[in-house]
Amino acid sequence: MGCGNSKISSSNIVVLGVVQIMIGIYHVLMWYFLLLLYMGQIKGVFGTYEPLTYKMGTALWGLAFIISGAFTVKASKYQSRYMLICALSLNILCMIITIIAASLTIVELAHFRSVSYRNYGQAKLGREVSRILLFSYPLEFGISLTYSICSCSHLGRRQEESLESVSEVMNSRF
Repeated sequence: MGCGNSKISSSNIVVLGVVQIMIGIYHVLMWYFLLLLYMGQIKGVFGTYEPLTYKMGTALWGLAFIISGAFTVKASKYQSRYMLICALSLNILCMIITIIAASLTIVELAHFRSVSYRNYGQAKLGREVSRILLFSYPLEFGISLTYSICSCSHLGRRQEESLESVSEVMNSRF
């Protein structure tokens, strides 16, 4: 599989897919940690801390990263047009998800309502987890963008090759 003039081997694409799967598993585990953290809050004077990203389950969106990584690995082994298009569309979906999740995390970190003293430690720890997750979004975006660019150029080259072979057949007949 090539990317423009540079060559990216299928083993490198497998590595991109595996890293994507690992990022997805990391996000799902962090959402589970946040679930345990926020479920253990005690109702205080000011209520409990339930941030926007926790309510929307943005770390649970890591399932899309896992599925996309699995399709990326499979598309590198079986380079059919259908698999390449499926992996490409899932990677584009992952790019959209990372932009939305990063935006929601930035909004969450920018606005902090005060919580009761009992829940302050849990809220502070949850915000730190959100900050850590914020650093993993550009990595996921970069992996998805890299694969998308390479698969688009590969699909374009395959289409040009098939068009050339059709024109060669037609010219040889006449």
